[in-house]
Amino acid sequence: MATPRPLTQPLRQYRSIFAQYAPPSTSNASAARARRFISSTSSSSSSPPPPPSPHAQQQQQQQQQPKQKKPLTPAQQSLLSSALRVNQAGELAATLIYTAQTPPVVAREPHLRPLMKHMHDQEASHLHTFNTLLARHRVRPTALYPLWSVLATGLGWTTGLLGREAAMACTEAVETEIGGHYNGQIRALLEMVGEWEREGYEVGAEFRDLIATLRRIRDEELEHLDHAVEHDAQKAEPHWLLTGVIRTGCRGAIWVSERV
Repeated sequence: MATPRPLTQPLRQYRSIFAQYAPPSTSNASAARARRFISSTSSSSSSPPPPPSPHAQQQQQQQQQPKQKKPLTPAQQSLLSSALRVNQAGELAATLIYTAQTPPVVAREPHLRPLMKHMHDQEASHLHTFNTLLARHRVRPTALYPLWSVLATGLGWTTGLLGREAAMACTEAVETEIGGHYNGQIRALLEMVGEWEREGYEVGAEFRDLIATLRRIRDEELEHLDHAVEHDAQKAEPHWLLTGVIRTGCRGAIWVSERV
């Protein structure tokens, strides 16, 4: 598509043509009026646009100004601190459970070694992530760190010795609670983001990265749940009692770790 020529160019051409081919009968006064008309038209076409209204100027200035980040309220800061603390404790427990389960399970079921290693390595990566976040944001770990370590190791050894079905039922119970817990955290953080955006504040990249990290870890935890069900978790006897006791223990550990 050709670029349109400025309006003044054809007017200048028209003015020269008009002067060259003006009929002899045209009076000097008429020619002068024609020239004035053409000159005024050319000048008006190239005149600058009128200045914007004060309201438009104010809107333009607001658009040009960078958005501010809203500082966290004490309640929001407490929510984030407790979330990081309990997540770190949960990933520690999951890592220790798989560490304790692997020897007895693999001794009976050697083909499960790659799966057990895969789940353990993912939990160890999650633990490293939350260790880093705790240090960066100066959040203290739970005071019951040593107790959770002992209980998680004991749970892993016990279910591992009971066999593959019991070990997988343990994974099913733990990951069911952990997956729901991560979902609750993600919903709470998304509500905070929505509130900030409605108020015109900027949401920093670090905060969005945290939500993305929680989503990724949640999905990996739910992947472990799928693996457990695929490997006969629900064949453990008695399944309802074993998973019920473990899920109740997880809920209690989460509640305590958020506060202590």
